[in-house]
Amino acid sequence: MRLLRIGAPGAERPCAVGPGGIVRDLSPWGVADWTGESLDPDVLRDLAARLAREAGALPVADPAAERVGPPVRPGGHLLSIGLNYRAHAAEAGLALPDEPIVSTKAPTTLVGPYDDLLLPPGGEKTDWEVELAVVIGRRAQYLPDRSSALEHVAGFSTGNDVSERSWLLERGGQWVKGKSFESFSPLGPCLVTPDEAGDPQDLRLTCRVNGRLVQDGRTADMVFDVAHLIWYLSQFMVLQAGDVVLTGTPGGVALGRPDQPYLRPGDLVEAEVAGLGAHRQRCRAVLRPGAPGEAS
Repeated sequence: MRLLRIGAPGAERPCAVGPGGIVRDLSPWGVADWTGESLDPDVLRDLAARLAREAGALPVADPAAERVGPPVRPGGHLLSIGLNYRAHAAEAGLALPDEPIVSTKAPTTLVGPYDDLLLPPGGEKTDWEVELAVVIGRRAQYLPDRSSALEHVAGFSTGNDVSERSWLLERGGQWVKGKSFESFSPLGPCLVTPDEAGDPQDLRLTCRVNGRLVQDGRTADMVFDVAHLIWYLSQFMVLQAGDVVLTGTPGGVALGRPDQPYLRPGDLVEAEVAGLGAHRQRCRAVLRPGAPGEAS
């Protein structure tokens, strides 16, 4: 099943792609939003079966006519895994980590796949990072091993773990500062359940900036696979339904690449994980409140 949320920010409706590719609004069935128990894998399986039988009873939603929001409700934990692709570590000149490198992002970074990407005041090194995003579907804590980890996954989506490198690397070495600007976690357009997403370790990721292919990798290049990451995170935090894990980016980011300038106002960023969907975002500069002029 493919889940999405359609509507203005803060007023999105939970929808799903039904038979014939028609998007249906699931609100009449008592689904308040894609969060909490609605994301439990067992609940989603039951909904998928009902949708196959009774989709015609639900109102149609048109993602071409309305805004598409992030496929899960903002407010959950956003976790970012660093240096989790061999090619990315190699281009950065860094050794592969012995354990996953974990950072967090502010909940206000989560936006829809076609919302503007807001370049922060003074941000001169805003970088793209296409990633496989994993959405947790049920509580995971102290998992005994990785064998049951994927049972806690609601689905997968295309993410972009946008980073402002100046704040990330030059302002005290705390990655959360460079990753927490508004709009820095575009997600979607859909959340794809595991039965439709396929093997999470055999997916192609690409990113284009102004039409130029800058990233092209596969999840097989991960240092720590999805199951390991969920098991590992559960050892020191409680993962809840709606939490999002951004699992690392392949090579091809702007950092350290003089042939690939950082993002500037007007740039178009297109990120995609094959089979999960693509983002299309225009970069827009934001001024500090009270600053003269208007955002460009």
